[in-house]
Amino acid sequence: MEKLTEIIIRKETQKDIPMIRGILIDAFKSNGEADLVETLREEASGFISLVAEHISTGYLAGHILFTPVDLDGGDNTLVLYGLGPMAVLPECQKQGIGSLLVSTGLKECKKAGIHAIVVLGHPDFYPRFGFVKARKHGIQYEYDVPDNLFMAIELKTGSLSGMSGIARYHDAFKKR
Repeated sequence: MEKLTEIIIRKETQKDIPMIRGILIDAFKSNGEADLVETLREEASGFISLVAEHISTGYLAGHILFTPVDLDGGDNTLVLYGLGPMAVLPECQKQGIGSLLVSTGLKECKKAGIHAIVVLGHPDFYPRFGFVKARKHGIQYEYDVPDNLFMAIELKTGSLSGMSGIARYHDAFKKR
């Protein structure tokens, strides 16, 4: 568990679910991502879900989710996950909470034996954690997006060497 002043990053619990929904709605200004996370919680096996909690109050400030991703055309021994959604309450943004969620999440994924992570995200945020354009590793997103928005990181060195294929997220992402 990592701390940032009075913040601790920990695995979600059942009692966190309503607060996580609120964080996602506040951060994204819609129900879309909140509904997506609920569907993934029900349908995706092996997901990793973390929250950023204020230690003194128990108030949640952020959430991050990692779910399995298939690589069509890739080696079926590769354990590939997708990061997202990730959200921090608007009033708690620009305080390092999102960065702490990502860095702790990557450590948790590595401990869980995940080989690599892909993300569709902001090209100025994710590279600071080691993400690079996924095409560099021969991985494409299943939809047409600019190359600089779809990124990957190896958690196990060399795990993406010689890989190529199309990353396919859980079907719940298609319903959004």
